[in-house]
Amino acid sequence: MRILITNDDGIHAPGLEVLLDLATELAGPEGEVWTVAPAFEQSGVGHCISYTRPMMIAKHGPRRYAAEGSPADCVLAGLYDVFEGGKPDLVLSGVNRGNNSAENALYSGTLGGAMEAALQGVPAIALSQFLGPDCMAAGMDPFEAARVHGPALLRQLWQKGIWDDGPYRVFYSINFPPVPAAAVKGWKVAPQGYRTDSFFSVEPHHSPTGRRFLWVKGGPQHTATAPGTDAALNLEGWISVTPMRCDLTAHDVLAELEARLA
Repeated sequence: MRILITNDDGIHAPGLEVLLDLATELAGPEGEVWTVAPAFEQSGVGHCISYTRPMMIAKHGPRRYAAEGSPADCVLAGLYDVFEGGKPDLVLSGVNRGNNSAENALYSGTLGGAMEAALQGVPAIALSQFLGPDCMAAGMDPFEAARVHGPALLRQLWQKGIWDDGPYRVFYSINFPPVPAAAVKGWKVAPQGYRTDSFFSVEPHHSPTGRRFLWVKGGPQHTATAPGTDAALNLEGWISVTPMRCDLTAHDVLAELEARLA
């Protein structure tokens, strides 16, 4: 089994090392794990690709590369440069430092890498670790839940998940809860939720030279979404597994809209 891994936190991120361990265990002793990750942090870039500028790629070691681009760029670099047009069996993206539950999924570079893999016809899974005081106390490994529970879940999803081959094939988003591994209740399949009061905004600041800059500011992350949705389950101690597609069509309003515009 050949697995390509990437992330949006960058080639030196600790979550990528966690993912390398998970991928190595899933691939097995005869498998291969290849890394193509951003040279610098690319959080929040979504499914961006570097369409208007070139990117440099550098080899950091055996089966390990860094590209000066987004996670989606890294998947493209892996498929068409590192693999020279070949395809891995699976693309894993993460483990993100922070949740990609609810509306965060729309901004996530971690999911952007998985999206690009799915559009390229490759099975893909994005993995993210929800953070909070229960898993970030002094001396604790904030990725412990992902590290401990990731291997079994990935095996289950790879063996029993729905892996279609349609034009907008299914990919998966996994979010590990913000608790120690021993407190994880298990995993549940869940839809994407929505935080009603967690909007991005901007906050102005002035530099020492007097120039005005805007910092993008996030909203509260520990607001529960609707019962049974991803973020709500995460905050209850569950791992959420959300099947996704890149098709953005609002299928539920197609018929009514057609009737109104007839």
